[in-house]
Amino acid sequence: MLRADDARAFENFPQGTTPHTTAPLDYLILGLSLLLKPFTVHTLDLAGAFVSPLLALLGGWFLWWWSRRMQFRYRWVTLSLYAISPILVHGTALGRPDHQSLSILLVAIAICAAWSFQNLQALNVSSDDIRESRIALRIRGWAMISTTAWALAIWVSAYEPLVLFLIVITTSFLVNRRALFGRDRRAGWILFAVIVVIALLIERRIPSLSIFHSSAIFRNWSRTVGELVHVSPTNPVWLHWCGYFLLITPVLIWISMSRDRGRSEVAARWFVLVLLVATYGLTIWQARWGYFFVLIFSLALPFLLAPIKSPPAVWIAFALSIFPILRDWDERLWPNETQLAARVERRSESVQLRELALSLRSRDVHPFLAPWWLSPSVAYWSGQPGVAGSSHESLNGNEDSARFFLSDDLQRAREILQSHRVTWIFAYDSERMAQNCAAILNPALPLHPLCRVLDRSPGQAPRFLIFTAQTAAFKLYRVADER
Repeated sequence: MLRADDARAFENFPQGTTPHTTAPLDYLILGLSLLLKPFTVHTLDLAGAFVSPLLALLGGWFLWWWSRRMQFRYRWVTLSLYAISPILVHGTALGRPDHQSLSILLVAIAICAAWSFQNLQALNVSSDDIRESRIALRIRGWAMISTTAWALAIWVSAYEPLVLFLIVITTSFLVNRRALFGRDRRAGWILFAVIVVIALLIERRIPSLSIFHSSAIFRNWSRTVGELVHVSPTNPVWLHWCGYFLLITPVLIWISMSRDRGRSEVAARWFVLVLLVATYGLTIWQARWGYFFVLIFSLALPFLLAPIKSPPAVWIAFALSIFPILRDWDERLWPNETQLAARVERRSESVQLRELALSLRSRDVHPFLAPWWLSPSVAYWSGQPGVAGSSHESLNGNEDSARFFLSDDLQRAREILQSHRVTWIFAYDSERMAQNCAAILNPALPLHPLCRVLDRSPGQAPRFLIFTAQTAAFKLYRVADER
């Protein structure tokens, strides 16, 4: 197993990484694992698998409670879309302990609390006149909830939540300065600052905006990561996420802008629409913003549909609008023969990879080299550090891994193994490996790359690699000890 001093080197070995993930989700998983102790010995594994769905359920309960307090006529639209949108389900899926699930929950709470605060604040001419009234207490309560949720969300990820927070406070300042600097918010801002200071003390580092790296390797690698690709406005995936209501959203916005409303509705209108338009543009840039766009779209729908006075008309329109979403779920739950075969093949490969990875378990450190998209699984099951990884902080290891598998220069390949002190090598489908490695390096493919030799001709492998084991999809090689 990995020693404590090697814990950060499970990727990009031996340099290791400085983890960009943060503590809150880890604390939640640890707390949940303590509750699961009476039921299983694999408490951390089970807690990691269930934490995201539990956060999704908590988010659904909060939206039900909040929308009821807001007395939205069509609040069921928000709850329905939140429950069935494929991208929100993916962000909170079973077995995916990603910080995105916690970010979605905290951002939802922060936006809803800020919305309630805006509405209440806009109803009053002077907060001093109502300092001791019930509405004043509600204003202060929502202010505290909003700033606390924003601070925790930024702690979890100083990227999407931070950008959304800046958009919210800028819009609040332009619409109503009292909403930002009023006496009702002082306690909330103090709590915000306290949480940020605690986060800095616990994390002991300044978050890096590595998403803006401009190196050629990063750009090439990011094109292979689904959450970093561009989403064209004409891409049908928008309808799979939001349904046909998305197509008439500009009309609903125009109707909303043209109606004469009270001060509270004017504040809410700008607050919601700015967020909706901003996240739409950001999702076009990077798909990872889609989680927050769909979340805000679901929150905005009751507001945008409010001018329609006929509930049956909205029910019928919503039922028709979700056909693309239902079609997407139909393909996922009942795949065709080709999709089912691919799914069965992936599951079989996962089982085979686990078998080989378990054979590497040892108290000593024996680093491995595998395709970067498989390395996290191998590291998890084997307890050994890998050269490559799925994180952007493993780009150096990913680059060397790609150069090794594409190399037709045995001396250069051997130097890469020596520099990373590699003991084990995983070979996989050479065609896929060659394509993915070339996508990172962008070179001309050699006629006989090493990945093809290791996959198809183990007997012709270099003398410094010893063929050790194989499954239907993988082959395992041990690097010869030069001593």
